[in-house]
Amino acid sequence: MAKLRHVAIMVPDPEKTAKFFMDTFGMEQVGTTESPLSTGVFLSDGTINLAVLNFKDDRSAGVPGGKDSICINHIGFWVDDLKEIDAQITGNGGALMLGLPDDPDDRKELFYEVKYKNPDGIIIDVSAHGWVGAKL
Repeated sequence: MAKLRHVAIMVPDPEKTAKFFMDTFGMEQVGTTESPLSTGVFLSDGTINLAVLNFKDDRSAGVPGGKDSICINHIGFWVDDLKEIDAQITGNGGALMLGLPDDPDDRKELFYEVKYKNPDGIIIDVSAHGWVGAKL
């Protein structure tokens, strides 16, 4: 069974927003990212990973309004098998956005995920390795 363990939000200043969530809700910073896609801070409440991101280009952001939008960008599900979930997502009307479900299984340290859009255009990450600070 898939479990919701990841939410990503898009903001102009990830560090400022992360500080708000840490100070207000007691979340802990569990990592940072400076990738080709985004700059960001990863927070956790011990179960859920919250990615606070500033995307570098409109394609990576993948939402109407592009990289300058302020919104919840996507939700992530920790799954057992990427190929199996690919069949389920596409079979239910979803479409691949970024990444390939058959990419090499050597990206655990990157919290590698495959991105899809559901029929409404909501972005969904799936990962077989989870996210820093999230637990099964």
